[in-house]
Amino acid sequence: MFHWTTGLPFSVFVTGWSTNYNLAGEAIQVASPGKVGVYRNAAGNPNMFKDPIAVQQNAFRQPYPGEGGQRNELRGPGYFGIDTGLGKQCSITEQQKLKLAWEIFNITNAVRFDATLSSNSFDLSSSGFGVYSSTLTKPRVMQFSLRYSF
Repeated sequence: MFHWTTGLPFSVFVTGWSTNYNLAGEAIQVASPGKVGVYRNAAGNPNMFKDPIAVQQNAFRQPYPGEGGQRNELRGPGYFGIDTGLGKQCSITEQQKLKLAWEIFNITNAVRFDATLSSNSFDLSSSGFGVYSSTLTKPRVMQFSLRYSF
C-alpha cells in the first residue's frame, strides 16, 4: 500500500499577550521564511528552516495590541509511506489450512517530521525555534503470523 499526503498547516506564535484577550496571538508574517523542509544544523539536528535565526528575526513580527495574528500560514513537510505484505496458504486436509504471512510497515524506513506537534519550535522567543521534536512516522516494523484453521 502506498500513502502520500501534503504537509499539515501550522502557525508561528508569540509568548506573552499582545492582545486584549487572555490568549497569546500568532505572529504576523512580514517576509517569506523560505521553504519549510528538513534541514540539518551544525550539530546534525533537523530543523524546519534553512536559516532559522534569520527567519526568527526577519520573517515574522509580534502582533500589535488588538491584532490576532495570522493562523496556519505555513505548511509542514508531507507524509510518505509504503507498506507491503506477503502470504501463503496451504491446505493440510480438506478442513485444515495453514497460512503464513509476513507484513512490513514503512518499508523504506523513511522519517517524516511533524511540524504541527513540534510546538516549542513555533515560538518566536524560543531558542529552539524551528527544531523538530516529533515525527509523523514510526520506524520500520515487520510482523510474521502463522494461522491454523480447522
